[in-house]
Amino acid sequence: MFSNTVVLAGMRRTKIVCTLGPSSRGTAELDRLVAAGMDVARINFSPSTHAEHAEVFRLIRAGEARWGRPVAVLQDLQGPKIRLGAFGPAGGRRVDLEPGKLFTLCAAPVEGTAERASLNHPEYLESVRPGDAIWMDDGMIQLRVEETGGGEVHCRVLVGGRISDHKGISLPDVPLPVSCLTDKDRNDLRFGLELGVDFVAVSFVRSAADILEVRGFLKELGADVPIVAKLERHEGIANLAAILGAVDAVMVARGDLGVDVPLEDVPHLQKEIVLRAREAKVPVIVATQMLESMVTHLRPTRAEVSDVATAIFDGADAIMLSAETATGRYPVEAVEVMARIAERAERDAAGAQGPRRPAGEVGFSEAISDAASEAAHALKARAIVAFTQSGFSARLISHARPDVPIIALTPFVEVQRRLALSWGVSSRLIRKVETTEEMIKEAETTLLADGSVRPNDVIVIISGSPMWVAGSTNLLKLHRVGERR
Repeated sequence: MFSNTVVLAGMRRTKIVCTLGPSSRGTAELDRLVAAGMDVARINFSPSTHAEHAEVFRLIRAGEARWGRPVAVLQDLQGPKIRLGAFGPAGGRRVDLEPGKLFTLCAAPVEGTAERASLNHPEYLESVRPGDAIWMDDGMIQLRVEETGGGEVHCRVLVGGRISDHKGISLPDVPLPVSCLTDKDRNDLRFGLELGVDFVAVSFVRSAADILEVRGFLKELGADVPIVAKLERHEGIANLAAILGAVDAVMVARGDLGVDVPLEDVPHLQKEIVLRAREAKVPVIVATQMLESMVTHLRPTRAEVSDVATAIFDGADAIMLSAETATGRYPVEAVEVMARIAERAERDAAGAQGPRRPAGEVGFSEAISDAASEAAHALKARAIVAFTQSGFSARLISHARPDVPIIALTPFVEVQRRLALSWGVSSRLIRKVETTEEMIKEAETTLLADGSVRPNDVIVIISGSPMWVAGSTNLLKLHRVGERR
């Protein structure tokens, strides 16, 4: 089922992030997801236990040797997200909220029914006022507050629907607390670092200060993990420039964003975020309800197909599946469909120029990246090969959006995994070489062995001199495979 061989001419460049859950966290399910195209596994730390997360993580790491390629693990922190409690005596029950009926939110723990439920953050109820809107399940269900008091908020159901354990709640009229990093998040992050996660996603980011707080906590723990800022509040949009300067990647989290801002603004904001992220050379993930109908149906709607393609036309580095792979009936089929849409959209987007780099901001590394892309195009090169210590060289080329594949060669498996989120990059583990001659020999040996290149293929090589110094990309070499001078 699995092979190390990469057929470069047909390689999908846009990466696919899959949320794991009951439908997708077994060995057989993971095998099928990877075969279908999963590049990054998202573990949502809102539901489930540490023991369940640890088992999924173990299965992913154990599977990499079988799959022949790395799969990055993205730990998604809950943040100050408000969620319902459990329904039924032991949880697992689904209830229907009917329009016109009353529904009560309780500060005290209660067994969830069609008439009442508790919250994981009951302190929020103190700030709710009559007339406030309350949204559930990414805006699919709407309530209006009628009365508050005695630790209860009595609401009228305006738009009904089915809810279940731990569904999200949005209170657009209630401000978030000072910190986006809750006590639960700190505990979860400690655990994620013990596991060895590759990325950590921070929910409800409002400013660069939120990112700095998380980075400070990571430093206290002696860790340096790339941070993904989830943009799902209007404050985060207003402070986008500063956030992009502080973060390693961003996620357009359209579910909560579409509740916090007018729904009709979301497509515009998506385009704006992707554009600004690309200008800042920050990878961007587009997420939420991309193939939502495939939770219950084998085929997506035409509108969903267009939505996925639009994200790729906009320039997203990665696209994400949520409930489709976590709890849906057709998780593998959803990944297969998303991969096909991406491959087709990329053919139309091929050759599109990235954002123009502002004058005066070109350094050695940027000049090398631009030159490598131009040379690869002019020479019809088989690939651009980036020797990288930290992933910097490969990510630099990724931002340039060349029309040939990017192959990263690194001696570090952690770097290899983190490059799973970078557009157009596939990676290989190599031994650590020290000279240009050794570099060329290692590239040829590795890539000939897995079929990525053939004799007489032209490759464009970039590296740093001296080698293995992070962020020092300053060397470009044009090479014909098998040729010795």
